[in-house]
Amino acid sequence: MDEVKVIEIKKSIFADNEQDANNLRKELKARGVYLLNLMSSPGSGKTTTLIQLINRIKGKIRVAVMEADIDSDVDAVKIKSATGIPSVQLHTGGMCHLDAEMTRQGLDNVNLEGADLVILENVGNLVCPAEFDTGAVRNAMILSVPEGHDKPLKYPLMFSVCDLVVINKTDVLPYFDFDIDKCREYVHMRNPKATIIPICAKTGEGVDALADWLLAEVKNWKQ
Repeated sequence: MDEVKVIEIKKSIFADNEQDANNLRKELKARGVYLLNLMSSPGSGKTTTLIQLINRIKGKIRVAVMEADIDSDVDAVKIKSATGIPSVQLHTGGMCHLDAEMTRQGLDNVNLEGADLVILENVGNLVCPAEFDTGAVRNAMILSVPEGHDKPLKYPLMFSVCDLVVINKTDVLPYFDFDIDKCREYVHMRNPKATIIPICAKTGEGVDALADWLLAEVKNWKQ
């Protein structure tokens, strides 16, 4: 049998994006701006969670939001209407994720001089967004109870890259076969250091703990 030549490719195909992301983080650090990348599947309650969260922290720090979607401005309008804070809508042109350069383009339209925290609500998807470093300080994701506690097993990369996992819609736990202890176990299989915060964005239960986590993060980043 003829021998074949095996070539080991050691440079990441995402290397350019990773460099762009690292440069963006350094720039944001110099300006004292904290960028949070929030991901989840569609319907998990990202926007409702953000409204509850922002209304708790907007009197303590200056907040801006970037809403990423394939189309429409529904979420940006909703955020601005419900919280009164600046909100920018990003259209991805059919792409299922944001990368560092796309994030930078969005930030160019945010008044960073008037922001301590910028929250990027990424495109609803548990696969593509996890593959691209946006330049955020931290990655967070929302897992809703109806999705099932086994999602960390099915979407390993998403849970591996997230520093914070928010378990939302805890008010419907009695109606779904969702084992919150198993979920914690599976998340920590993927990322032992991940912080897990259960909430109900509809009622506000648990959102204070989420607000405390984020305020501490922003404070530490700015020091």
